[in-house]
Amino acid sequence: MSWPHRLPVRVYFEDTDAGGIVYHATYLRWAERGRTESLRAINLPHQLLIARYSSMLVVRRVEVEYVAPARLDDSLIVETRVRRFRGASVDLAQDVIGEGGGVKARLQVGLVCVRAGDMRPQLIPEPWRGVFRQAAQAGCPASGPADEPAG
Repeated sequence: MSWPHRLPVRVYFEDTDAGGIVYHATYLRWAERGRTESLRAINLPHQLLIARYSSMLVVRRVEVEYVAPARLDDSLIVETRVRRFRGASVDLAQDVIGEGGGVKARLQVGLVCVRAGDMRPQLIPEPWRGVFRQAAQAGCPASGPADEPAG
């Protein structure tokens, strides 16, 4: 798979507020689906990380900029890119884009790898580590060091 990953979504009634505009928290759900499907697309789903390494990638930070409203029945794309990789963390950029190419929302998401038992940070295991490192180097060379020790 090449990055960025693109996930199509459709706006349903349940995604909107009383005014027919996408409710702000809906973008977080779509972003989660985009992250999950990006890992599934490279045959490295969350469940494998949990089962094989007793580890999880958890959200430690999210920043959302709402650029333009999305409305009922709109067709959208959730685009996920790796911005930066560090030993125990990965930063992603996610855009929700309308049919005409206009950005509806921009998300900056920080994930950290933790042990399932005690939720303490740990290095992201291979092969996820290699995939994130490669994607960060290929997609965002100006974002800083691609691989730094866990902190």
